[in-house]
Amino acid sequence: MDTLKKAESYTVPGEASSDLTKYTPARVALGRTGHSLLTKRLLEFNLDHARARDAVYSTFDLDQAEILLRKLGLLSTRLHSRVSDRQEYLLRPDLGRQLSHESNLSLQNIDNEENELCVVVADGLSATAVNTHALEVIRRLVPMVRAKNWRLAPVALVKQGRVAIADEIAQTLRSEMTLILIGERPGLSSPDSLGAYLTYRPRVGLTDEGRNCVSNIRPGGLSYERAAEKIFYLLQEMKRQQLSGVGLKDLFSAGRPAARVDG
Repeated sequence: MDTLKKAESYTVPGEASSDLTKYTPARVALGRTGHSLLTKRLLEFNLDHARARDAVYSTFDLDQAEILLRKLGLLSTRLHSRVSDRQEYLLRPDLGRQLSHESNLSLQNIDNEENELCVVVADGLSATAVNTHALEVIRRLVPMVRAKNWRLAPVALVKQGRVAIADEIAQTLRSEMTLILIGERPGLSSPDSLGAYLTYRPRVGLTDEGRNCVSNIRPGGLSYERAAEKIFYLLQEMKRQQLSGVGLKDLFSAGRPAARVDG
């Protein structure tokens, strides 16, 4: 036992020791041997880089998403951007912001009344993030939305989508507000980070200053509960002030109580 404890506490020569590593997954206090990184740290870097690449090429599990949405009593529809494959998605961001002709026709055929909120889920740059976290956020957000008696459009599940594709979807479905949950660009310490973008009166051609963002949603970042609370807070403020983006003051903070339900 003593030998095991000594082995666990052993520091490789040249490896830095720092309390910073207790508070961040960032690459700090890596140590060195000569002018190079330790072999252990280089292998860790290569592994994280591989995980980030895998996340970019991961696949959105639409079947699982539909099953979970049905359990929540939510309708959904499958859509696709104008992108033909993943390589084109990476090279042509503009096509990822537009619905394919078939998807556009499919949306127009949905018998849907005007509604307060359209939720879109898109793979973005990490389907891993969407498969792991998106439905967990929706599961916590839906009860708050239902308590307000807001009408929900069918949830749009989009393959090869970018953030702005939510504007076209919500405009077609006559939604007052839209929320898109999408995989963020993978980082070396966070290949599964989920982002949420919210827009009031979405329309084709809207630019990014007209949106609000909640980022880094994952167990190692912003928790599902706090993310749902912040999203709901922003939705309420968007509806109350009838705007979104840079003009909407975000007063929500980590120390703020759970989002209230007004009236």
